[in-house]
Amino acid sequence: MRYQGNRFENGGQNVDSREAILARIREAHSQREPEYGDLPRLYRQEGDLDVQDRIALLSERLADYGCGVHRCGRDGIAAAIGAVLGQRGRTDMVASGDLPREWLPDTVRTGADLSYRELDRVGGVITRCSLAIAQTGTIVLEHDAHTPRALTLIPDYHLCVLFAEQVVELVPEAMRRMAGFAERPITTISGPSATSDIEMTRVAGVHGPRTLDVLIVK
Repeated sequence: MRYQGNRFENGGQNVDSREAILARIREAHSQREPEYGDLPRLYRQEGDLDVQDRIALLSERLADYGCGVHRCGRDGIAAAIGAVLGQRGRTDMVASGDLPREWLPDTVRTGADLSYRELDRVGGVITRCSLAIAQTGTIVLEHDAHTPRALTLIPDYHLCVLFAEQVVELVPEAMRRMAGFAERPITTISGPSATSDIEMTRVAGVHGPRTLDVLIVK
């Protein structure tokens, strides 16, 4: 396989660079997969906390990261979303296209088709998540046409709806669940976006929303 410009030539056929690189990674992975499967795994792979304790641990971790944590029952999602937005004073909100309309205030619109510039001007975004890890306080977002990655990275505020059964205790448990949607883009979030420069000055909102609320539905 020979590289020319931004394409590879393989047996006289041009192959897109990205696809060629991914193909080589898959080939290497398949060759080493038996060895990888035989590696000893002495770390914990199954949690022992019940649902209530998993939620408590996740809530503690999220609060430590500066995230707002809210709870409601399944019949109170719409009221809870309205209350959180009211507390934050958030208006001009957009939502991912997979959220039930009955959850949302009438003023909230779908944001999946907005440009980057338009997303930068909205008051915030509401999405659901695919998974949460109590041990690390991590929210896992799965991206598709309803929830493009930009929708969850550009707006300054993010309200994420999480169901109790989506909370696992340990990272290995999460990795097994994530295998079910591993072909899609995935974003992991542990609290609001923040970074520190070389002088250790902490700056919020550089790589994503500076304010994150999580609504846990039981």
